[in-house]
Amino acid sequence: MKKTLLLLLLLAIGIGAFAQDKDKKPGIDKQNCTYTNKDGKTFNLYGKVKIVESFPDIKVQIVESFPDIEVKLVESFPDQCCKFKLVESFPDVKVQIVESFPDIKVKIVESFPGIK
Repeated sequence: MKKTLLLLLLLAIGIGAFAQDKDKKPGIDKQNCTYTNKDGKTFNLYGKVKIVESFPDIKVQIVESFPDIEVKLVESFPDQCCKFKLVESFPDVKVQIVESFPDIKVKIVESFPGIK
């Protein structure tokens, strides 16, 4: 009886946590420097990035005007908002460069990176 009650309680908690993930609005969260995709998965807008041809976490279009975020590419310490390090293995996020229908529009800058 106790095992059944405990199992039901854990199941209810799990379903509640799953429901909360699906309730996240897709888009950029400026306060937390994150991006939530349409599946409810959240990714930091800083860290190690791998450029991929398929199965990306985020689709990005490189633009010169009207970007969603301005990104600075760094060689070390990509630990601040909109600072990224390009890597080939163990990325924090996988990005596909596209010409149309992006999730985020990005401008690459040398100084003052951030969310617009």
